[in-house]
This record gives sequence, structure tokens and C-alpha cells, in this order.
Amino acid sequence: MAARTAVVAGTATAVSGRTARRQQQKYASQDAAYTQQQAAAEAGVEQAAAAPAADPFEQIEKLSKLHAEGALTDEEFAAAKAKILGT
Repeated sequence: MAARTAVVAGTATAVSGRTARRQQQKYASQDAAYTQQQAAAEAGVEQAAAAPAADPFEQIEKLSKLHAEGALTDEEFAAAKAKILGT
């Protein structure tokens, strides 16, 4: 009877240890993926912050050309210009 109990206990320990290792591997891979996503997101934010702002004068020149070509109406041109100038 004692031998049988020892076998059952040993089997239970082996199974629970295997389950614990599998879970640990699963969560470790999830943590690694999360860390990579965070690093990529931070790199994207840094790149966006480092991008120079477009020159308002150049933007208005482009809008003016589009307006002269008839691609923009007077209202669209005025609205876009106001947006660029922040008014």
C-alpha cells in the first residue's frame, strides 16, 4: 500500500511539475512578445517626435497651387490655410 501511494504521489508531482513548466514557458513567450511590442511602440513614438514639422509657408504654397489649378474651392483653401496657421 505504501508503495502504491508513493507511485501515485510521484506521478502527481511529475505531472504538476510538467504543467508548471509548460505554463512558465507559455507566459515567458507572452512576456517576450509584449516587451517587443512595447519597444516597437516606443521606437515609433520617438520617430514621430523626431520628425520635423512641415514648413507652414511650403504647405500654403502647395495649397495655393492646388487652388489655382481648381483642385480646391475657395472655402476648402481658406479652411486648410486657417488650419495650417492655427487660426
